[in-house]
Amino acid sequence: MTMKEEKIYRQEAVVPDRGLPFKLFRFEGADGKYICEAHQHSCVEIFALREGKVDFYLGDKKYVLPAGKFIIVNSNEVHSIHTSGRNEAIVLQIPMEKQIMRFSGEKKEEDGKLFALLEKMYRQQIRKEYGYELLMQSIFYQLKYLLVTAYRIPEEKKDYYPGNTHSGHLERITGYLREHYAEEISLETLAATFGYCPTYLSKMFRQYGRINYKDYLRSIRFEHALRELEETDLTIGEIALKNGFPNSQAFSRLFREKYGILPTEYQRRQKENDSAAFLMIQIQAESSLLGRL
Repeated sequence: MTMKEEKIYRQEAVVPDRGLPFKLFRFEGADGKYICEAHQHSCVEIFALREGKVDFYLGDKKYVLPAGKFIIVNSNEVHSIHTSGRNEAIVLQIPMEKQIMRFSGEKKEEDGKLFALLEKMYRQQIRKEYGYELLMQSIFYQLKYLLVTAYRIPEEKKDYYPGNTHSGHLERITGYLREHYAEEISLETLAATFGYCPTYLSKMFRQYGRINYKDYLRSIRFEHALRELEETDLTIGEIALKNGFPNSQAFSRLFREKYGILPTEYQRRQKENDSAAFLMIQIQAESSLLGRL
C-alpha cells in the first residue's frame, strides 16, 4: 500500500486515572445499539465483556466476543466495536510511551485469572474505600505480570507490529502533550521541540492522527478538567487555569461546545449523583464528533 493509499484513523487521547498508571472504565451500549468507530491510541487496551455480545474489529479482522471473554489491543492497533444488544464491558488502558513489547490475545489457560483480576479492580474502583489506590495498584501489577509472562509476543515476531514510521513519530509527540498539557503549547513551540516546521506537524496530525492538533490537546485537557469537576471543590476559573485553558469563559464555552452543557451544571449534577445522565450526553457528543472526523 502506497503512502497515498494508506488508511488513516482517529488518534484517541488516553489519560490515566488520577494517581494510577492506567485508565479503567465501564463500556456500555446504553440503548443496545452502539458503534465505536475505528480509532487507535498509544496504549495497550484489554476489553473484557461482562454481559451480552459485541462484534470487535482489529483492523479488518472481526471477532465475535461473548460474555466472559476479553480481547487485547496493542498500541496503535486500529480497532472498532459494533453492538446490537445490551452489553457491558470493563476496559483497561495501559499507556505505553515506548514500543517495548506487544501482546497476543490468543486463548490461554490464564484467561480466567486475568478476567478475574479485571473484575477485582473494577469492584475496588466502584467502592473507592480509604487507600483503594494502593490496592488497585497491587492488583494491577499482578495483572501486568500475568500479561508480560503469559501473553507477551516473543522478540523474534516483531514484524507483527502493524504501525508505521509516521505513527511512531506522532506517538512521541502525543506522549509529550499528555505530559505537558497544562502548559501553554502552541503549534510552533511543539514543532520546534521535535524539529518539524509547524505546517508539516499540523499535516501529520490531520493525516496520521485524523484529528486537529488543537482538538487533540483539548481532549487531554478536558479529561483532566472533568476529573477536577468530579473530585474537587475548585472553582471553574481555577480548574480552567490548572488544565491549560486561558480563562473560565473560554473553558465554559469550549466545554459547552463539546458536551452540550456548562461545567457549572455538570459540577452540580455530580453533587446530585446524576453522572449516569451525563454519560449519555457524553456518548452523544462523542458520536457527533466522530461523525465530523
